[in-house]
Amino acid sequence: MNDDAEVWLVRHGETEWSRSGRHTSTTDLPLLPDGEQVAHGLRDRLDGPDFALVLTSPRQRARRTADLAGFPDADVDDDLVEWTYGEYEGITTEEIRRTVPGWTVWSAPCPGGESAAEVSDRLDRVVERVRAAGGPALLFGHGHALRALTARWLDLPVTDGRLFRLDTATVSVLGHERESPVVLRWNS
Repeated sequence: MNDDAEVWLVRHGETEWSRSGRHTSTTDLPLLPDGEQVAHGLRDRLDGPDFALVLTSPRQRARRTADLAGFPDADVDDDLVEWTYGEYEGITTEEIRRTVPGWTVWSAPCPGGESAAEVSDRLDRVVERVRAAGGPALLFGHGHALRALTARWLDLPVTDGRLFRLDTATVSVLGHERESPVVLRWNS
């Protein structure tokens, strides 16, 4: 393990569905004008580190955020897609809870979607890639997936991503204190 590895996480800018709380995984929505403006404002906050690796989800909301933030050549990594919600795509948690009381993506399955184990497997591949990068990495992705990746970075079960609220167009940084993986900055 590279104890000096650092990973910067950027959740995409706001979309119509992120604004309204609708679960968005495979639906490829554009950023709202406000989302584009805020994504462009990320440039100054990401100017500094010489990133050894820059990755983005293939979804246009993440790729556009990367582009507006000054990283148009980010490598597309299919493992950075959002948790696949299956039958819950496009609906809110409140709507799901009408038929499945207490439901969260962290505690119950998504019919026709991904399991926590599947999400963990693909995000573990991203963590391995980041740790092998030889320098800081920058990832553009999605709310649940980046929270789940954070849990895996910290050697926690993927479902412990529930402990990390992540707003749109925010920057978070993971790293190490000595040999222990830690959160250096969150949701800023």
